[in-house]
Amino acid sequence: MEISHPLSETDLADGWGQLHDQAHNGAVLQPNSHRLAFADPEFMFRRETRGIRMQLELLKPDIAQRERGIEHTVVVYGSARFVDPEQAASQLEQAQASGDAERIAVARQAVRNAQRYDQARQFARIVATDSLKQAPEERIYICTGGGPGIMEAANRGAHDVGVDNIGLNIALPHEQNGNRFITPGLSFKFHYFALRKMHFVMRAKALVAFPGGFGTLDELFEVLTLVQTSKSRPVPVILFGSEFWKKLINFELLIEEGTISRKDLGLFHYTDDPAEAWALIKKHYEIGEKA
Repeated sequence: MEISHPLSETDLADGWGQLHDQAHNGAVLQPNSHRLAFADPEFMFRRETRGIRMQLELLKPDIAQRERGIEHTVVVYGSARFVDPEQAASQLEQAQASGDAERIAVARQAVRNAQRYDQARQFARIVATDSLKQAPEERIYICTGGGPGIMEAANRGAHDVGVDNIGLNIALPHEQNGNRFITPGLSFKFHYFALRKMHFVMRAKALVAFPGGFGTLDELFEVLTLVQTSKSRPVPVILFGSEFWKKLINFELLIEEGTISRKDLGLFHYTDDPAEAWALIKKHYEIGEKA
């Protein structure tokens, strides 16, 4: 019998997505006993198979990156809410035309934050350009959370100079897709935050944290804790935007209260310059130009 509407790749992905939503909304999924186990989506979404799903989510991005020779990354974190300078200027122009004082204030803040977007883009461009001078097995690639804002800016900087870059996106209730500057084939989507976090640190040679919110703080303190407790090898942790970070986190208070030691302040560096951020990483690893 001829199939009038053969399944496409999109159909299959959408079908799995619908089953996923049902499973996590409390629907009882009945597996088909005659299907092969790995081809039975209802079975694969059961609570009992969560461990298998987690293994697959760990394995898939790892294989894809190894096949492209990607072993080292610089992970860039930061707010998803910042926009590029052009978009911020347009928002301010429209706000001023509206005469709405609150809207104008928000737009002016966007213009200020757009400077961070531009700096993240510059930083990634520097890293990508300089890394091309290294042997292929020693190259360091830009990796982000794959979303908008600072993440987009960093992916965009590498994209500007035609260098591969990675995005580790996360499935959220308010659907988030990978930004358009991530290299095709290196835009990964995760369900489990824990597995996404593992992929951030598995290849990370450095972490650069731009101003951000809860997600940025979560990732930053996780890396600091891993390094502090020697669960992860020491890597440069750079807080970009010294005024923001010093105002946000009073590390001296933690020392005064005895919750951290003064030597823990050596786990990170402040900077306000994209070139200096990369120079700190190069110094740590003694990276120089090849003759």
